[in-house]
Amino acid sequence: MESSTLSSTAQTISTATAGNQLDVRLRAGVVSLAVGVVLLGLKYFAYQLTGSTAILSDALESIVNVVAAVFALAGLTIARWPADRNHPYGHGKIEFFSAAFEGGLIAFAALLIIYQAMQGLLFGLEIRSLNVGVLITLGAGLANGALGWFLIRVGKRHHSVTLIADGKHVMSDFVTSLGITIGLGLVILTGRVWLDPLVAVLVGVQLGFTGFGLVRHAADGLLDAEDPILLKRLLDAISTNLEPGIIRVHFLRAIRSGRFTHVDAHLVIPEFWTVEEAHAVGDAFEQRVIDALPFEGEIVFHVDPCQRRYCSMCDVAQCPIREAPFEGRPPLTLDEVTRREDPRLQA
Repeated sequence: MESSTLSSTAQTISTATAGNQLDVRLRAGVVSLAVGVVLLGLKYFAYQLTGSTAILSDALESIVNVVAAVFALAGLTIARWPADRNHPYGHGKIEFFSAAFEGGLIAFAALLIIYQAMQGLLFGLEIRSLNVGVLITLGAGLANGALGWFLIRVGKRHHSVTLIADGKHVMSDFVTSLGITIGLGLVILTGRVWLDPLVAVLVGVQLGFTGFGLVRHAADGLLDAEDPILLKRLLDAISTNLEPGIIRVHFLRAIRSGRFTHVDAHLVIPEFWTVEEAHAVGDAFEQRVIDALPFEGEIVFHVDPCQRRYCSMCDVAQCPIREAPFEGRPPLTLDEVTRREDPRLQA
């Protein structure tokens, strides 16, 4: 083979299956929005009833939940638009924008909460009907915990960054509500009203870290940062499905665009193979690898001729140009498969 520009593509998951997954993601987004609106109403009622700064902080976070759920629903809708000429890899990366927006909203809510809490610490506040307010806050928190678990579970199962981010945000609201319940319980037991805004400050700090984490994760996705877990899964699938003629693999790369994963790599194959032989083996190998992976995506393999530098690890029995006997195939490592250029192919 004189050229090393041959490549082919394998794609998995049928259109019907992908459409069903998209519908599941959208339904989860609608559930998140509906529950968020109901819980916001409950928390605001609890604040009106008690005048508690801590409960107000919980209500402010719920406002963020509702706005973020609206944005997440829009992101999930746009993410399902098919690839077109201007967006050949689809519109999936909108989910990272959605996650970054949600993280920014959480950070903004954290600042508002801390500001309100400092006002209460400096100028005092009057708290009333705490018993009822605590019960409402606890009930809303438990509902948020169930919602957050549901969103993260659906997001991981259907590979939605938006739902996972929304679920983590809602789970942080659950933790917030538990913290506020404990703090207000201490206020009831001790009668020390200043504990209420102090709890709100702690809630604001915790939310700030949550928001920063979501923004950082979204930025990694937008910048196509390396995902070690994804690469390890790819390495396992490649190693399991190697066959005679696929001598080595290098320059493995993978990026995520919403639910869709794009993978490419270089295969080292016998240089005496024809283009047709290389294409057939590459296609079959791609399909076996992607069938072994638990996500929707595509693989493109580029072919490099061996240039007789791999004889000792090439197990193609009928090789007319072999210069050394086959000794064995060393296991592939993550360092080797992700290396941009294989030293044996360099002049």
